[in-house]
Amino acid sequence: QVQLVESGGGLVQAGGSLRLSCAASGRTISNNGMGWFRQAPGKEREFVAAISRNGDSANYADSVKGRFTISRDNAKNTVYLQMNSLRPDDTAIYHCAASVFTVCSKSGCYRYWGQGTQVTVSS
Repeated sequence: QVQLVESGGGLVQAGGSLRLSCAASGRTISNNGMGWFRQAPGKEREFVAAISRNGDSANYADSVKGRFTISRDNAKNTVYLQMNSLRPDDTAIYHCAASVFTVCSKSGCYRYWGQGTQVTVSS
């Protein structure tokens, strides 16, 4: 099984950038598609980005296309989410997750979830 721990969240002004990391332990994630989801207060969990097992394919929510980039380094057992041009409506708790599928935008595809890291974007 896989344990996932996110880091890199924090408070940033609109237009700024953050880089989230998701460190996996317990098992290599090289056989897992990986995803990022977020949940803002009072809203349901929202898909953000997903990446294939070897990192050669990715998918993004329309709301973050052109601003966010998902990547992975399987040698480090880590997945990243580079977030640029942040906006206040990006404020949420961001979770990474591991799936047996390659690329999936549905939360039901993911078995393992991290505890989340808070991202707050001020105006």
